[in-house]
Amino acid sequence: MFALFDDAGKFLAGRVMSEAESSLQVELDSGKRVKVKAANVLIRFAKPAPAELVAQALAQSAEIDADLVWEVAPEEDFGFEDIASEYFGDNPSSVQQAAMLMRLFDTPHYFHRRGKGRFKKAPEDILKQALAAIERKKQQALQIAEWAQALAAGQCPAPIKEQLYRILFKPDKNGPEYKAVVEAAKASQRAPLDLLKDAGAIDSPYQFHWRRFLFEHFPKGPGFAAMDAPPITDELPLAAVQAFSIDDSQTTEIDDALSVQGLGTGTVTYGIHIAAPSLAIAPGTPIDNVARGRMSTVYMPGHKITMLPDEVVQRYTLQEGRDCPAVSLYVTFDETTLERKGAETRLERVPIAANLRHDQLDQVITEASLTGQAPADYAFAAELAFAFRLAKALKAQREEVRGKPENFNRPDYTFKLEGKAEGAEPAGHETVVIGTRLRGAPLDLIVAEAMILANSTWGGWLAECGVPGIYRSQASLQPGIKVRMSTKALPHAGMGVAQYTWATSPLRRYVDLVNQWQIVACARHGRTAALAAPFKPKDAELFAIISNFDAAYSAYNGFQSSMERYWTLKHLQQAGITELDCAVMVNGLVRADTLPLVFKALGCEALPRHTKVRVRVTGIDELTLDVHASLLTRLEDGAGTDAGDTESEDEGEALDNAGPLTLAIDLSDSDGDAPAAAPSSAPSA
Repeated sequence: MFALFDDAGKFLAGRVMSEAESSLQVELDSGKRVKVKAANVLIRFAKPAPAELVAQALAQSAEIDADLVWEVAPEEDFGFEDIASEYFGDNPSSVQQAAMLMRLFDTPHYFHRRGKGRFKKAPEDILKQALAAIERKKQQALQIAEWAQALAAGQCPAPIKEQLYRILFKPDKNGPEYKAVVEAAKASQRAPLDLLKDAGAIDSPYQFHWRRFLFEHFPKGPGFAAMDAPPITDELPLAAVQAFSIDDSQTTEIDDALSVQGLGTGTVTYGIHIAAPSLAIAPGTPIDNVARGRMSTVYMPGHKITMLPDEVVQRYTLQEGRDCPAVSLYVTFDETTLERKGAETRLERVPIAANLRHDQLDQVITEASLTGQAPADYAFAAELAFAFRLAKALKAQREEVRGKPENFNRPDYTFKLEGKAEGAEPAGHETVVIGTRLRGAPLDLIVAEAMILANSTWGGWLAECGVPGIYRSQASLQPGIKVRMSTKALPHAGMGVAQYTWATSPLRRYVDLVNQWQIVACARHGRTAALAAPFKPKDAELFAIISNFDAAYSAYNGFQSSMERYWTLKHLQQAGITELDCAVMVNGLVRADTLPLVFKALGCEALPRHTKVRVRVTGIDELTLDVHASLLTRLEDGAGTDAGDTESEDEGEALDNAGPLTLAIDLSDSDGDAPAAAPSSAPSA
């Protein structure tokens, strides 16, 4: 005697060896003996053999018309034996009974299971919905197969091209477009990115990087809805100064300017004037919502996405020839000793006498001219000379607190795209000219130290007034201790100051605008400012701003680094550069001596850090931003020591940006604050 039984949803058959009241011992064809509950035995039969019965039943099951069975099935529960009799006629064979059992079991959209061997037919409306879903799934499978074949043949279906960035970076793994790419990649044994590129899904490497960034961070596009910039209606006094700004020629968001008064009197008043959009833009207004949504201006070679619309920026920027509303910090110093005597913050209109452009003046306003060793034939010569002397003194004071000097051993790199129309987005094939500007150059140092002075002074003032702000702090200069943002006025070891805010770039960084609202409250209300400031102590909104800003700013910096890397690789191709002199870093990574480029070079894995080498560039991938290179010759041994903490920070950032492009597509499963070199148009630390 044989028995067919249900084993956790799987039908097995074997010879009955023994039988008790509630169970049987059954020997399978494999020779294995299993204990089976009597309730799980569905058919007892004498012939054919178990394996033959299962095989014949499976074949007959596929031929059973499920629609006809559903039509003749009773409304109440029924057993498979009963419906087998209706379908096959009286006394169906054991094979026919097993075939019907399997058919009922395999069509749950027609027949709902009601226990061992018992079923109930599905209501008509439910059945129609199920059949429609099955048909949709069938058509989708056919569509996936058709798209996969097209991709493998080098053609990209329109729906896949439209979903390109979602497929690669934020995929719906149940989506047909994603499944088609996975299926095509598996079938052709090719990487998805190569497959899509050859199928024409990617217009150009530059557009790929640009549109990927927009997809992730600006899904509605980088443009702005039309909005008016509210005027500043405060009756502000006119400052008795002639201020000047120092920025790059491409800078349109001029946040800061400087003034110097009292030269030759023994006491000099140093003015740091910051554009004051906070006097017109209130928290929660449409313009504030735009700025909070973006958090920062995004910089890249040849282009930028501003935090605020241009018409808003132009309303508040410190434009030459205008009396511009500003939040001014006046710090008085002894002219001889540079001892600090006091500080005062004022809300006022500041005459902007000039917008100086350091890329045009760096070769003119030199350290020799500022220190009297060479002629100083330029505007504001005396004021700039004092500002430079003060900047060096302030830097020395900070370095004393730090315990070691700031080492800037590499230049900032600048990118100029020749052939790009003014104001237009780059096309990706322009001729790129990469220049250098040494960090710590006189004009750079003047601006940097002035902003650090303002940010640290205002940070301390907010704390004195009991008004919360957004601070940047660093507990120590020990390796691995990073700069963090919080609402507490804590020391910044990297800067060498007791506290440090960002408040000097309110037109291009949202935290600066937030801090300016708080500073304005202090300027207006003094010791009672905490009652009037927009953000109160332990305000949850401040913590949300910090979190959102950190995420956005990190992503924007990563994109900036990627685009600088793209244009650097473009420069290698355009200039026909195949060999580079480099310094060894770690794990085979090397840093080019004269370009902002870190990459892996075969043969450098075992060389000591800082070893000078020459490498041969053997390949460049503009999509993954990868460089293929190998060691050509060893030039000189490395020093074996780090060049300083600033270089270590730069190296950490370089390592972060040296990896290949990471995709979210998975071929294994188809279901389912002293920043490194930044362009001069970007805000300083």
